[in-house]
This record gives sequence, C-alpha cells and structure tokens, in this order.
Amino acid sequence: MTKIDTSNPESVLPTPSHTVGPFYGYALPFRGGEEIAPLAHPGTITVHGYVLDGEGRPLPDAFVELWGPAPDGTVPQVDGSIRRDPATGGYLGRNGVEFTGWGRIQTDANGHWYARTLRPGARGHSAPYLSVCVFARGLLMHLFTRIYLPGDETVLAADPLLTQVGARRDTLIAGDEGNGTYRFDIRLQGEGETVFLEFQ
Repeated sequence: MTKIDTSNPESVLPTPSHTVGPFYGYALPFRGGEEIAPLAHPGTITVHGYVLDGEGRPLPDAFVELWGPAPDGTVPQVDGSIRRDPATGGYLGRNGVEFTGWGRIQTDANGHWYARTLRPGARGHSAPYLSVCVFARGLLMHLFTRIYLPGDETVLAADPLLTQVGARRDTLIAGDEGNGTYRFDIRLQGEGETVFLEFQ
C-alpha cells in the first residue's frame, strides 16, 4: 500500500470533480402526475408557472409536488396516484375518478410546469392553499412553500402565515389569468424569492 504524504500539498493528487446531485430524472417522474383532478370534473382549475434560479433563469430539471385538500376542505384519503398492476408490476396511472389531492410534475425544457387540480377548500384558520414541495439540482434539501389562490381578500388578509410574511406575501399568491387558470412562479433565490417554509 502506498502511503501519501498529505502534509505536502504538491504531492497530493486532485480528486475527480463531481456534479452536485441529487438527480431526479429516474423513477420519480410518472405519466399523468399533473392530472390531479378527476377527468372532466367541472371544478377543475389549472395552476402553472416556472421554476427560476437566482438570476431568473428557468430550471429544466426541477420537480414540483402539490398537495391540496378537496373543495370542502377535507384531506383525501384514497389511493390511486401511482397505481401498479398487481400481476405485472407495471404502472397503471391514475384511475381518473378519485381525487387524491397529490401530484408530481417535472418542469419541461423551458422550466415550465402545470397541474390540473380542484380548488382547495379552507382548513382551520388558514385561507385555502396548495402545499408545494420543490426539488431541483443543487438543492440538497427540498423546499416547501404554499400557493394561495386569489379570491376573497378578507380571507387572505386574515391568514396567519400571510400576515407574518408582510410585504413578501405576494410571492405566495398566484396570479389569476381567468378561466380557472392561475400562474405561480417559484423563484429559488434572489430578488422576488418565493417565501419558503421550515417544518419542525
């Protein structure tokens, strides 16, 4: 065994460089992850946006996970987001009938994501919101945030979290584009950084 003298920096060989992971392209994406609402449900809304880095550049390889209650505020308790065929183990996709409240979306080559879901109902003292988890390259820990949908300003003004973040509250409220479509961009850092939450 060769012994290396680490006290002399000139005798130490450099280690190979590595790209900082984690990498999410294998096994995590699944077909239909963006279709959270049951097929042809009349209350379907679309939420979309971009995941942006600190310089405002879109990230083409990020993941956005959404969780939301049903319109009546109840938390869905049904299986069905990632069903598998018991005989073959193959992926079956959603059953298209039940609302699970959960979806996972990979950003496209332009850093864009979208999901079709149901408008969340209020729970407790909070205004209605969708919970969001963001995974992206260079993030060793995923980030949590919320998407509040515009509507009753009185309800939004009374929300405990929106009250705490003050002037940055606009980074948590989606823009209404009409026809049940809302835009919510997620900026990971820099000017206009989205408010991220820490759970303990």
